[in-house]
Amino acid sequence: MANIDFRDLKIWVAGLVILAFAVIPLFAFALNDAFYLAMYSRIMIYALAAVGLNLILGFGGMTSLGHALYIGIGAYGVGMLDFHGISNGWLQLSVALAVGAVFALFIGAVVVRLTGMTFIMITLAFAQMGYFLTITLRAYGGEDGRAVTAHSDLYFLDLSNPYVLYYVIFVCLVAALWCFNKTIKSRFGMVIRGSKSNERRMQALGFPTFRYKLTAYVISALLCVLAGFLLANLTLYASPSYMQWTMSAELIIMVILGGMFTVFGPVVGALVFLLLEEQLSNFHSSLFPSLGELINEHWLAVLGVFVIIVVLTARNGIFGYVGYWSRK
Repeated sequence: MANIDFRDLKIWVAGLVILAFAVIPLFAFALNDAFYLAMYSRIMIYALAAVGLNLILGFGGMTSLGHALYIGIGAYGVGMLDFHGISNGWLQLSVALAVGAVFALFIGAVVVRLTGMTFIMITLAFAQMGYFLTITLRAYGGEDGRAVTAHSDLYFLDLSNPYVLYYVIFVCLVAALWCFNKTIKSRFGMVIRGSKSNERRMQALGFPTFRYKLTAYVISALLCVLAGFLLANLTLYASPSYMQWTMSAELIIMVILGGMFTVFGPVVGALVFLLLEEQLSNFHSSLFPSLGELINEHWLAVLGVFVIIVVLTARNGIFGYVGYWSRK
């Protein structure tokens, strides 16, 4: 174990996880069970949003409790246009990204000047305003949301085919990871990380940190918009619940659980968080039925204890902990 390079081990683990995502449809096809496609599609969508959030949370030090707003914008970009008979997926995505960019520029211009609890509460306030605005839109289902009548039409990509939709989500996630890996290592990424460590020093060196941080915030938001667009196509539903603060909190937990200071950590966090959620909420034990029932009813408490243990024992999250024993 002493000769194993820590960075190489991380790359191998990330590669194996990506490979596992790539072959899931083969297992689903062999088992003739669409459940695995739906579950892992959802995991990758959440991972995509968590990767976006990590740009400002892990590398920029900006804790946003309002990124669920952008997931909702992406979902309603599909739902609202579908309501008006527009099924062109490229148009739906373009409108959602344009609206998301406007919101992100406005909100970002306000919040990136702030720090700490003020930043958290202002982003939460904007997201809640978006949530309460959405539930007043009776024509689009109000607080119940509305069903999407058809998948987005991307011409040569048939999203009504669950296998096609799965691989579209997979490609989006891999592309996002590749781009973020390049971004973090670039001059832009160095300025974002430097601003997190000592913004005054970066300003003294001549870097316009406000513009860099605002750009990072907008990029982060647009990735969540894309995740919302894909989520609406997966569930065929647009719901105000996508904008609730609990969604933002879950994304933060995924980032922290997987590893804030790593590009791939949020993917691991989303995978572990959602798999545990699925297993614990449907937990049964033939040997200890009363224990199984207790865990099934209070699975959130069990999940919370697990998250606390990971945070206390692995400062850089699960993925950041990879290779710890190789350094022994």
